[in-house]
Amino acid sequence: MPEEDPLAAPDSDNTPRSKNRLGGEQSPYLLQHAENPVDWYPWDGEAFLKAAREDKPIFLSIGYATCHWCHVMAHESFEDEEVAVLLNRDFVAIKVDREERPDIDAVYMAVCQQMAGQGGWPLTVVMTPEKKPFFAATYIPKETRFSMMGLLTLLPRITRMWKEKRSDLIRSGDRIITAIASQSSPSPAIDPGDNLLDEGYQSLQLQFDPVHGGFGRAPKFPTPHTLLFLLRYAKRNPHSRALLMVERTLDAIRNGGIYDHLGGGVHRYSTDEQWHIPHFEKMLYDQALLVMAYTETFQVTGNTACRKTAEEILGYVTRSLRSTEGAFFSAEDADSPEGEGAFYVWTLREFEQVLGLEDATVAALVFGVTLNGNYHDPGRGHGYNILRWSLSPEKIASSLRITEPELAIRIESIRLRLVASREQRVRPSLDDKVLADWNGLMIAALARAGRAFDSPVYIEMAKTAMHFILARMRSQDGGLLHRYRRGDAAITGFADDYAFIIHALIELYETTFDPHYFRTALELNRYLLDHFWDVKQGGFFTI
Repeated sequence: MPEEDPLAAPDSDNTPRSKNRLGGEQSPYLLQHAENPVDWYPWDGEAFLKAAREDKPIFLSIGYATCHWCHVMAHESFEDEEVAVLLNRDFVAIKVDREERPDIDAVYMAVCQQMAGQGGWPLTVVMTPEKKPFFAATYIPKETRFSMMGLLTLLPRITRMWKEKRSDLIRSGDRIITAIASQSSPSPAIDPGDNLLDEGYQSLQLQFDPVHGGFGRAPKFPTPHTLLFLLRYAKRNPHSRALLMVERTLDAIRNGGIYDHLGGGVHRYSTDEQWHIPHFEKMLYDQALLVMAYTETFQVTGNTACRKTAEEILGYVTRSLRSTEGAFFSAEDADSPEGEGAFYVWTLREFEQVLGLEDATVAALVFGVTLNGNYHDPGRGHGYNILRWSLSPEKIASSLRITEPELAIRIESIRLRLVASREQRVRPSLDDKVLADWNGLMIAALARAGRAFDSPVYIEMAKTAMHFILARMRSQDGGLLHRYRRGDAAITGFADDYAFIIHALIELYETTFDPHYFRTALELNRYLLDHFWDVKQGGFFTI
């Protein structure tokens, strides 16, 4: 009897029936829309041929499976029969998973930023059958409210202009294409030097928030790639403030509500400048890059809190994002059936029920939990709390008249009971596709952490994941495939896939000194040069 593929497709009885053309896709995001009354097409030639044949514009919607505002727009509009009638009658509607097709997303995100001055997801673009965009926006409500025109008003207006003023729309599309093409023209080549590094550091210094850590104002993203640059800058310039900026930012993330203090892992970004209220989804790439940042900061400073944080993030990834074959899934959603973030928030009453009055008092002091709540959700009212470290361990221990080691033991007991209680809740949905580039980041993070912490477990996890990628996500000509899900590997690899997998192979080689990883890195690098290098202008193509 053949061995069962643990990522194989579920039994047909459990597979949702499709009301449109998305039911045969593998993308969890596209499958979320398979039962919409909107007659969605995936991005393929059939949709564009239909638009040309029926003389209709394309309505393109781009998002991803764990995107909160994508869910909002889906529930308000794409599950609505009134909106569906307009889209099905006057448009050809296409759905794209931006994580499966980053190439398409990059093009139309540039369009949106050019036309609307900002970008984000869900991304909405309307264009001609020849792919000339003439309208772009992000989230659009169903009904007009405040200053936002709703789809029920917008779609008929576009249809009317398509019939009566099409030449204006086409000219608008031409102008957008010309503007984007001019912006994407290569700049004159320069030899990078210390001045370039200094300019980058000085720019970050101006943006740095000395009170709360991080860069700029709300919303705040962890931007671990920036922290990794600053660590290297600090090595070259030990008298700079670069290391201080890194330490303060990582401490603020660790102590804030953006960090999951019970289960480990970091949410995608903070909606406020204090790192208090997160956007609750958890992305694999954030975990990987933050593990690198905390690991390298531990190597530089010896700060054991950095090591502990890296290990807790890896613990979360191991428990929640690792497949049975050792590869890594993409993300966990922000939303639960009760609403965004419901899985993570607590009331004081829940603390008392789980922990008893005495330990609930301690836990409330540690995590900043109050009766009125520190987080107001309009959908659920007051009394809810996002856990964060409100005081230093030294102050908490002093107020409780115990030692810091005693406090640590007590907090761990509290944490375990809260985790056990939280696991009884409905967990946010999992985006269970495996992406080569994001896996490359996590493999590199594991290899680096394994080397820094002398952890055979992390090294073995990195090796297992790399074996999966090289065995299950290769094309016949030796190239990489971008996405794997439930036994199906597909989508020709992008330059990012090669860059991150080659990086991971080098990290594995430097950790294990196994020449196989070095040889494979050279093979994939040759493939990258042969297939992606721009021989005319230099640099690499995306696809």
